[in-house]
Amino acid sequence: MSAPFLYRAYVAATGALVPLAAHLETNKLRRAGVEIHRAHEKLGHPTKERRGAGPLVWFHAASVGESLSVLSLITRMGVALPRAQFLITSGTATSAALVAKRMPPRCVHQFAPLDAPGPIKRFLKHWRPDAAIFVESELWPQMLRRTHATGARMALVNARLSTSSIARWTRRPTLARYLFEVFDLILTQNDAMAEAMIAMQAPPDRVARGSNLKALSEPLPVDETALAEARAALGDRPLWVAASTHAGEEEIVLAAHKKLLERWPDLHLILAPRHPERGDAVAQLIAQTGLTATRRSTGEAPGGNVYLADTLGELGTWYALGDIVFLGGSLLPIGGHNPFEVAQAGAAVLSGNHVSAFAETYALLEAEGAACIVPDETDLPERIAGLLSDRAVLTAMKQAAKRFVAGQDDQLDSIAARLITVLRLEPELRPR
Repeated sequence: MSAPFLYRAYVAATGALVPLAAHLETNKLRRAGVEIHRAHEKLGHPTKERRGAGPLVWFHAASVGESLSVLSLITRMGVALPRAQFLITSGTATSAALVAKRMPPRCVHQFAPLDAPGPIKRFLKHWRPDAAIFVESELWPQMLRRTHATGARMALVNARLSTSSIARWTRRPTLARYLFEVFDLILTQNDAMAEAMIAMQAPPDRVARGSNLKALSEPLPVDETALAEARAALGDRPLWVAASTHAGEEEIVLAAHKKLLERWPDLHLILAPRHPERGDAVAQLIAQTGLTATRRSTGEAPGGNVYLADTLGELGTWYALGDIVFLGGSLLPIGGHNPFEVAQAGAAVLSGNHVSAFAETYALLEAEGAACIVPDETDLPERIAGLLSDRAVLTAMKQAAKRFVAGQDDQLDSIAARLITVLRLEPELRPR
């Protein structure tokens, strides 16, 4: 299929805009503390070498959630492909920092090149991937077509597009067909998305329902020292955790905690905002409510009414500390956050009803009895009070969480095996 006009116009436009885009993107990474040589990876300049004679499998994800969701898949594929090397690319400094802490064997991270002719060509010339696996909605036109032109086999996993994105692609069927035909396999999160991909001109025989990779990830890391220190500081005080909260949700969480304190005066709240850089604003909000707090980012131990856990990459520690976890991004129409990580820690999951990004996972957790959807903000303190006052109910939810986690393991092996087969990644893969 020849390149449609919209694609050719896009190539020309991105080529002209490279200097401006490079300036903006590298400066953004620099402001986030990324070293200059690594920021230049956005222009396709590598900072690592392609190693080994085995195949190179490239995973491309957007940011934190998408990047972390594929680490378990890389690990499983690595076991089956002992000669393979893995490359993961993403676009944000936060994703790079978190991936570095959980990097699977034989894997390196690079910042994704700009979707423009020069950066993409440099990137592909250096890395020469044998297979490329794109995650969720990472559909950059030149990245897809130029990778396809190298002969690499390609897959889209965990496919999930917003309603507005689906509408845009549907209005451009020729361009959509030109891009989606590069994939040898498209695994969607659910049946509805599989139907949408086909409606957007994806080849029907290459589309199949998979699983939400974010619900199949490895357990979050736990800092055993920090966990022991927190337990020592809190003793046998009852507590609950509010994690991954967004602006507009902390007010609701703090109001709920204040109400709960009337019945449990020594109740403690671990409050972990989704974006730790909002720590100062959240600390001010806590003070305005009249609650006392200590703060993780300043090195303080848990104390007072609230512990503000405003650091990056420590959610696993707080999940291990508490039996009751409320997940934010769900009281407002944000889409929710990963409940599987909470279930892996053996805690009960509470959430608001805006969980579109994890709808299938929440449905399964609710059916198992491991999760509870809070209809509205006024119901939050009542649900927490119910779990604090009835240990039998809380214990049942925790046991249900463990059962749910135990039942997910086979799905990841199945996805890994399918990708290895479709992308022709058997150990005897042709030399490059």
